[in-house]
Amino acid sequence: MSETPALPPSPAQTGDTLPGFLYALTAYLLWGFLPLYMRALAHIPPVEVIAHRVLWSVPIAVAVLWWTGRTADLKAALKSPRMLGMGVLTAALISVNWGIYVWAIGSGHALDAALGYYINPLFSIFLGAVLLRERIGRMQGVAIALAALAVAILTWDAGRLPVVALGLTVTWGFYAFLKKWLPIGPNQGFALEVLILLPLALGYLLWLWGAGAGHFLQSVPWDNALLLGCGIVTAGPLMIYANGAKRLTLSTIAIMQYIAPTLIFLTAVFIFGEPFSGVKLMAFTLIWSALVIYSVPLLSLRLRDRVG
Repeated sequence: MSETPALPPSPAQTGDTLPGFLYALTAYLLWGFLPLYMRALAHIPPVEVIAHRVLWSVPIAVAVLWWTGRTADLKAALKSPRMLGMGVLTAALISVNWGIYVWAIGSGHALDAALGYYINPLFSIFLGAVLLRERIGRMQGVAIALAALAVAILTWDAGRLPVVALGLTVTWGFYAFLKKWLPIGPNQGFALEVLILLPLALGYLLWLWGAGAGHFLQSVPWDNALLLGCGIVTAGPLMIYANGAKRLTLSTIAIMQYIAPTLIFLTAVFIFGEPFSGVKLMAFTLIWSALVIYSVPLLSLRLRDRVG
């Protein structure tokens, strides 16, 4: 997601299932409340947090592949220069995305993170039009225009681009785009990415340990527990989501993906107490309107499928 992926379910999936809905709902709720966890790590530099996210995700990701009998896929990917090259690109994008997210939550910009994840699906449509020459429908065009207007209003008000929101949107948008071309499953792809990042993460943490600047295994047991838990809060929701996406239709996933940014938004305003000015209200209202316009055709199609 990144914290909130929007990868499509298997093409063979033609209907929704209750287990799929519960899996996806669990993943989106975990992502929605992830800011509370990351806020507890705000006193630790984001790069160190990311390194621990990578380090402790590796055993979980590999264990899941072993449990599901998918380790052969990972071995094949590690031997394929093409898949390794694509894995390096997606790993770089997801690590930058994580870095922006961790910094945003720790520095009081959770609202910007929510905005970025709200814009994600609209940016994905834009990417499809630009890179794949996909046609944009009239309603989709209106939704994208409203999102662009919201960004323009925030830029005018702050005197600069909303870098955090756009950074999260762009890095996740290209990550999801490239991920579609990676010819392995989401669990195998995630394992490949964290294995690629592992040498860098481990080298950085060893350097910190040698310099006496790291927070792990120091005098604060709570920090140790939180850093160890980074693997679970990173890999867990992704693995749960992957199992849910296989059992849901694309339109259902498209609607459910708003759960996480909505929870992040509510957390930022009512728990973190981030200022929510009239200009931000205007911008978010435009984004919410854009998402309604984007979602209505999906819901209509879903209802027609049910009736049919």
